[in-house]
Amino acid sequence: MSPFDPASVSKEIEALGKKSEQPGFWDDRETAQKTMQEKKRLEDKMSEYDSLTENLEDLEVMISLAEEEGLAAGTPEGDQMADEITEAYDKFVRNEEAFRIEILLTGEYDSNDAILTVHAGSGGTDAQDWAGLLLRMYTRWAESKGYKVSVADMQDNEEGGISRATIIVAGTNAYGYLKTEKGVHRLVRISPFDSSGRRHTSFAAVEVMPEMDDDIDVEIDPEDIRIDTFRATGKGGQKVNKTDSAIRITHIPTNIVVSCQNERSQFQNKDMAMRILKSRLIELKEQQHKEDLKELHGDFSQITWGSQIRSYVFQPYTMVKDHRTGAEVGNVDKVLDGDIDYFINEKLKKADA
Repeated sequence: MSPFDPASVSKEIEALGKKSEQPGFWDDRETAQKTMQEKKRLEDKMSEYDSLTENLEDLEVMISLAEEEGLAAGTPEGDQMADEITEAYDKFVRNEEAFRIEILLTGEYDSNDAILTVHAGSGGTDAQDWAGLLLRMYTRWAESKGYKVSVADMQDNEEGGISRATIIVAGTNAYGYLKTEKGVHRLVRISPFDSSGRRHTSFAAVEVMPEMDDDIDVEIDPEDIRIDTFRATGKGGQKVNKTDSAIRITHIPTNIVVSCQNERSQFQNKDMAMRILKSRLIELKEQQHKEDLKELHGDFSQITWGSQIRSYVFQPYTMVKDHRTGAEVGNVDKVLDGDIDYFINEKLKKADA
């Protein structure tokens, strides 16, 4: 893990502060805002570090007092002090772990919002139901972090679940955390859609991209895209637009297809779809080290057996296992309710090892 150097961070905060005091600093408002955002980000990190240092000092004082007063276990005073020390220690460990993970997020786009798409894979209705469960898992995780979640596109399945859905997770480091979830997720359970009660294996793929800032320019040749409009759809009784306001954009050279139907107007759907397309093209360009968009090739990896990053097993035992890190959890329901920090943290730590 890259060490956190409070002295260097303090110097950088001071330098940014002096820069903001220079004449004409606000003439370029966009650059000025980025400078102030970076200053605040570093100040927040220093605040967290100072808080951790203070908590550790308080913990050391509590232990010293217990030793000086000779408080022994089994006495009311000793037991009470032991409980307070244990509580303070557990809190410190949790906060220190969260801080260690945060300072691992040093990638160029780690602090950005995340665009997360879930695709149902092989497995029929079971796979579409599984995709819906994954979408719910990520939504609950994001909400537990205080992130804002908005739906860009949702392709429902009449029998249950989704065939595809895209959400925008907005908040600091949303992409840094969620990038670890990219890949195929495998579910093993007794199918609720099988009258014989047989065990089924289902797959769904999770795609995660950073949402790019507006100032990042991506030149897309209008001749390289095809824009189709269609009527937004939803499950029975769901309010949807009655006009052809949904937008589907196909980037012909890469065969990347982006849809958006959850905004209020065709213009807003098109704007959102173009933002997502640009993010996908930038990510693909960096993966393939290409400068010319026309040289890019889309990712057609198969969503099926053998390519999964994580397995969620209900039968014949209960376990969630990440195949990249070996991390395991026995409570599948808790994980599907959004408790995935353990898997995210283990992947981030392994990537930095």
